Parts: sequence; structure tokens; C-alpha cells
Amino acid sequence: MKKLIYALAAGAFALNASAADVSKGEALVKKYNCASCHGADYNKPIDPSYPKLAGQHPDYLTHALRAYKRGAGANGRTNPIMAGQVQPLSNKDMADIGAYLASLPSQFVVSK
Repeated sequence: MKKLIYALAAGAFALNASAADVSKGEALVKKYNCASCHGADYNKPIDPSYPKLAGQHPDYLTHALRAYKRGAGANGRTNPIMAGQVQPLSNKDMADIGAYLASLPSQFVVSK
């Protein structure tokens, strides 16, 4: 029983250590000027073909950023602007950005 408690505690610590940091995500979106394309509140992109980011699921946002970093090929996305933006980002940075953008108020309609 003692081993089980230690294992659960270690697992909880590992999950907490890798949790995304909203404040770091906010600093990163400012540093990389994401608002220049996606709008100051991330709800009104400058072009209708650009996605609204505020309020999206953090896992989706993180996955999308990683796909842009992978580029063409399996499970990748191609966009020259985004490919250049994500190259310097670590996986942790992308998770932090996803957490920050997900925390913002959204204009998405989830039910009518």
C-alpha cells in the first residue's frame, strides 16, 4: 500500500511539473506578435481565413503549433508564416501558448 501511495504522489508531481504556464504563454504571444495576424483579442483576425484563437481548446492549439513545426509530411501543416513563427518554440512553449490562448474570452458559439 505504501508503494502505491508513493507511486501516485510521484505521478501527481510529474503531471504538475509539466503543466502549461498561462503567464509564460502570454509573454510568448507578445514576443512573437501573434496579434499582428490573429487580432489584438485573438477573436478578430486581420484576414477571415486566419483562425480565431481565443477560447480554443489548449490541446488543439498545442497540436496545431507542433504540426506547423513538423511542416509537410505526416501529421504536419504547411504555412510559410506559421512555419517560421514556430521554429524557435519548444514543446513546452507551445503548450504554454495553448494554455494562454485557451484562457481568453471567446466569441465562439457552442450551442444555440
